Formats: sequence, C-alpha cells, structure tokens
Amino acid sequence: MNLRENSTAKSYFPSIWRAAISSVIGLLLFLAPLSVSAYEIVLGTGDVGSFSYFSGRMLCRIINRQLPDVTCLTQASDDEIDNLTNLQSGSLDLAIINSNMLNGAVNKSGVFQFLDISYENLAIMSPLYVRPIGIIVRDNAGIATLNDLKGKRINGGAPGSIERRAMGLILEAMGWSVDDFVRFEELPTSHSQDTMAFCQGTVQAMITIGIHPSLSTQRLFDNCSAQLLDINDKAIDKLVNSLPPYWKTEISSKFYTGQEKSARTFGTRAMLVASNTLDQETAFAIVKVLYENKKRLQRSHPALSLFPVEESRKGIPGILLHKGAKQFFAE
Repeated sequence: MNLRENSTAKSYFPSIWRAAISSVIGLLLFLAPLSVSAYEIVLGTGDVGSFSYFSGRMLCRIINRQLPDVTCLTQASDDEIDNLTNLQSGSLDLAIINSNMLNGAVNKSGVFQFLDISYENLAIMSPLYVRPIGIIVRDNAGIATLNDLKGKRINGGAPGSIERRAMGLILEAMGWSVDDFVRFEELPTSHSQDTMAFCQGTVQAMITIGIHPSLSTQRLFDNCSAQLLDINDKAIDKLVNSLPPYWKTEISSKFYTGQEKSARTFGTRAMLVASNTLDQETAFAIVKVLYENKKRLQRSHPALSLFPVEESRKGIPGILLHKGAKQFFAE
C-alpha cells in the first residue's frame, strides 16, 4: 500500500509540474510578439561589395536600431530585374533600384518591353544617392570643355556596358559619331583595362560611372594627371530634360585632392522603392527615421546624404510616391 501511494505521489507531482511548465511556456509564446520585433521586411540590394549593398546595410542598421517593432534584412542580387520582379511579387518589401531601370520597368521601355510582367505594385519611398556620369581627362590633353573632346583619343566603354550606353547618349546629344575621334576605344572596366589605357596615355579621356568620392578616382588624380571634366552644355541640358530618369548633378572639387573645380554633369539616381503591400504606417516610420538620421548616413559616405524634401517629392512618370512617404514629405 505504501509502495503504491509512493508510486502515485511520484507520478502525480511531476504531472503537476509538467502542466505548470506547459502553461508558462504557452503564456510566454502568447506574449512573445509583444516583446520582440513584430514585423520583418526584406530589402533587396545590388551584389555584395557594391555601393547599393553597403547602402542597404546602412539603412537596415538604422531601421533595426530606431524602430523596435521592425526587423530589416538585406538580400543581395547582381540583377536589378530580379529585384524589381521580386518587389512586384511581394517577395521583397523594399529594394534599391536605379532610376533608369525603374523607369524602364514601369513604362515598358528598354529590355522591359520584351518582358510579360506588369510592374504596377511599386511605389517610391525616397531617392538615396546620385550615380554621376563622369568624364575624366588627362590634364595635358588640352580638354577644357565637352566640345574639346572631339578629335581626341577616348575610351567610350565596352559594348553593352552602362558606360557605353552613357557615352552613346552624349554622342547623340552632341551630334557626334565614333568617327569624330582620332581613336575611340571600347575597353571594359574589368581588370582596370580602361584606367590602364588612360594612365599609359593610350587614351586622353575616359567615361566612368560611379559614386563619388571614390578611392579609385583619387588614384587617377595622384598617379595619372587626371581631371574631372565639366560637361555643362546646352545639348546636355536638352538631353536631360528629355529623359525623366536623369538629373543634372555636380561632382564637388572637395571630393578629390587635385581637382581644380567642381564638375557639372548628369546622371541617374538610386531610388528606395517599396512594394505597395508595405502598409502606410510602416512606410511612414521608415522614411521618417531615415531622414532623422541623415547626418549619420552622410558620415558613412558623403554620397549617401539623401535629398532635400522638395527634391525627394520629384519622381518618375508612371510611378507614385508610396502613401507613407507622401505623408512624411507632406508633413
């Protein structure tokens, strides 16, 4: 009898403890969403090592620190079309997309005219940074203006590259062809083929597209007698006015030791784009916290300084500001 009572007691009390522990665990699981991040967003960027990837990580870092109910994760890709498609489908909540690519997607131009995808689920959160088109010239080449390029030795970028397409725009705007140059190379950026030709004097000018300031551009100033060319011209003004995804911009002389004056040029913008499935309240909070941390972003890199509010309201025909961003910029 005693043995049975003892056995019953041994099996009874653990049952009580098991029930109590289960109740506590259940209660904790029920309460967990109140104490941890309740909403996860995924931000698509360029490939690892790109400025887009760096920017995405900075944005997520600020969001994660300043918005306790939101967890931001970056997802790298080397294909902006993939990012746009994933954004459209809702697989991504945010993505950093170049303005000319975004314009092509929403207006069915360029490569997108052949894709059977309608990019209607997209909205702009904010422009993030400029990607200027720069023309770098040797300071002994006698090139002081855009018109001085004619008759010189230049590198116009590899066929199919963004550099070659940009040079094509300039040639069209100026009414030039490759025959207007003594030498028109089509060297790629890979393995620094373009910069080697420039530093060796094979070409006197080269086109470059990227973020400023950059260490690689400073090296051209230090080692290869380089200057950034001011390409302010009525023909360029007319070109930019005809192309919605392009804007006039300036590369500051403060960025580079050896640059005598700021170089006026034009370029595209990297845009923070959202899926319309991102709710207005969260979108408002994200844009607000990014603008509240403008100085911190600028300290991470001068290019990542965001735009004045008035400038940020300007978008691309065919795509609107997200309701949350529109609310922030209105307030």
